[in-house]
Amino acid sequence: MIGRWHHLILGGAITLALALATAALSAWPVWQALPEDHALIRLSFTQSGVRTCRDRTPEELAALARNMRRTQICDRRRAPVYVEFDLDGKTIFASNLPPGGLSGSGPSRVYQRFELPAGSYDISLRLRDDPALEGFTNSATRHLQLAPAQSLAIDYNDEAGGFIFH
Repeated sequence: MIGRWHHLILGGAITLALALATAALSAWPVWQALPEDHALIRLSFTQSGVRTCRDRTPEELAALARNMRRTQICDRRRAPVYVEFDLDGKTIFASNLPPGGLSGSGPSRVYQRFELPAGSYDISLRLRDDPALEGFTNSATRHLQLAPAQSLAIDYNDEAGGFIFH
């Protein structure tokens, strides 16, 4: 009976020591994601480029079985999405984002981080998801005041009207 109490006390002491060590190590070492007086802008979104489609001719439709007579044929592969990001009038990111997936039928994706000194910035974003069009499909311009350690995310959603700033 006495031996059992010694084991319980020893087990409790070891458990308490491990809990205190875990608590101490969780607060040390101090880690900071950004340098002091810096802010972060993250450009992160998924957008599908357009597909190239054409109408079938009456001869093509007549040659098909009735259940196969769709009026349009679309390529499986999507167009790449082109995006530009300007900071105070200077382009800091421009990329032609290829479609994802094995056959290029998935959406294009981007994730870019920009660490900047905290302060005031004018930013411009432009996106083109249809290479057949002149110019850009959507654009946005904002004046931002970034505080130290602030993290700003920029997303894109057609249904929400374009670029979204979180």
